Amino acid sequence: MIYEFKGLKPVIDPSAFVHPQATVTGNVFIGKDVYIGPAAAIRGDWGKIVIEDGCNIQENCTIHMFPGTTVYLRKGAHIGHGAVIHGAEVGENSLIGMNAVLMDHVVIGKECIVGALTFVKGEMKIPNRSLVAGNPAKIIKEVTDDMIAWKTKGTQLYQALPKECMDTLKICEPLTTAEPNRPEQVINFKTWKETSK
Repeated sequence: MIYEFKGLKPVIDPSAFVHPQATVTGNVFIGKDVYIGPAAAIRGDWGKIVIEDGCNIQENCTIHMFPGTTVYLRKGAHIGHGAVIHGAEVGENSLIGMNAVLMDHVVIGKECIVGALTFVKGEMKIPNRSLVAGNPAKIIKEVTDDMIAWKTKGTQLYQALPKECMDTLKICEPLTTAEPNRPEQVINFKTWKETSK
């Protein structure tokens, strides 16, 4: 659902896909080839949210802010299932892991990876190419070329997903038995462990 708030309507590029079960409110700008998953809540009521081209915000994510703050998700930012971005900035081509929390005025640099369940406390500044994990968050090491190549490839799947959803996603009745020759997998993508062997 898309909502106007105090006269401010979200601005959404036609190539972006916002799932009908996601909620986008107010002063929000969504760029090209952005994917917004079901149950994501993107609430630009007390400040502004800028989601640049090629980002994805997966299921159950929350994006909000302290009053008067702008949230930035830079190009190719990848926000994993259930993550909370509260008044933070996520750098270009960075990955925020599932159920991670970024608090007010956090700045994540370019090409960073923030691990699942990580809590990044307010005001923390993360340099480019950092691998971050823990509660509270700590910089573990530098992101390697192989790690960022794997992340970029995964994000490209999400950058193709908006058009695939617009072309093929539809409400349907379930089958009672599987069709013959049904594929086991729709797509094959190796995990980080498989690619690093």
